[in-house]
Amino acid sequence: MAIGSGLGAQLGIAAETTYGTFVAPAKFIEFTKESLVLKKTTAQSAGIAAGRLLALSSRRVLTRKEVSGSIDLEVTNKAMGLLLQALMGTSVTPVQQGATTAYLQTHTLADTAGKSLTIQKGVPLTTGTVTDKTFLGCKVTSGEFACEVGGMLTGSFEFDGKDCDEGQTLAAASYSNMTPFHFGQMALKTGTFGAETALDGIRKVSVKVERPQDVERFYANQAALKKEPISNDQVKITGTLETDYVATTLDDLHTSDAATSLVWEFVGANIASTYFDTFRITLPAVKLDEGPPVVDGFGVVKPSFNFTALYDGTNPVKIEYISTDTTV
Repeated sequence: MAIGSGLGAQLGIAAETTYGTFVAPAKFIEFTKESLVLKKTTAQSAGIAAGRLLALSSRRVLTRKEVSGSIDLEVTNKAMGLLLQALMGTSVTPVQQGATTAYLQTHTLADTAGKSLTIQKGVPLTTGTVTDKTFLGCKVTSGEFACEVGGMLTGSFEFDGKDCDEGQTLAAASYSNMTPFHFGQMALKTGTFGAETALDGIRKVSVKVERPQDVERFYANQAALKKEPISNDQVKITGTLETDYVATTLDDLHTSDAATSLVWEFVGANIASTYFDTFRITLPAVKLDEGPPVVDGFGVVKPSFNFTALYDGTNPVKIEYISTDTTV
């Protein structure tokens, strides 16, 4: 029996072959918070019958079902591949580095068609019995990463899903020995693509990737369920740099509206040879939208620069992830 509180909860995930078709989870992620729920739309008959004062229970019908919610977690050195793939869209095969146990995943930006997940949630009753809620056809609609002074690298993923199935067998959770990426491992670099240099004064970084999709594909003959969402707008990548005003580098970029390449990375423990646990986001063309410095007191000036990532015409946006995971 599990602990009868959130301490006994679990989340298992698996990539689906067909949108909305269950795949038993074989990978389990450690999370800090989740809000995945079934949303239902009902209609109540309003027919008039002589003397009837209350609507009939038997005349309420379920006309539509869908799933929405989010998962918040600490980004760790293992088990992130499926979430990154669902966010970025590329089908990734980890590449062995040299003859070591290090494997590189390169997640470049692509359409997310066919990239859906089964997410199985185990929710404990107070008795210690863990109930199953299996969410099918889960598509990532946005992913946001953030890290600040003294903190962990965190990730927050928003989902749209097809249905909730409570009739599956809850998989037995098992976890790799994972460690989180954190501020002490963080580096931020800007400059010419491929020759970026470290930027001083950075206190907090956040990057958000939004994947707009038509999530309203409800048709006849679908038993109140949707078909797979389709991308219906360009990807939006934005972020924020919270700084101390130690140099005019970012201020000058804001003034000129010039583009800079931005590399945000975390390098952890050595895996083998010259390969380390790594999480790296590369944005080849970033433009600063707002954030020029202002003086609002006696303290150190601390501008926050908001930015938008764009396509430089040549180099793709990518997330690189080096771990010992041999599969996504």
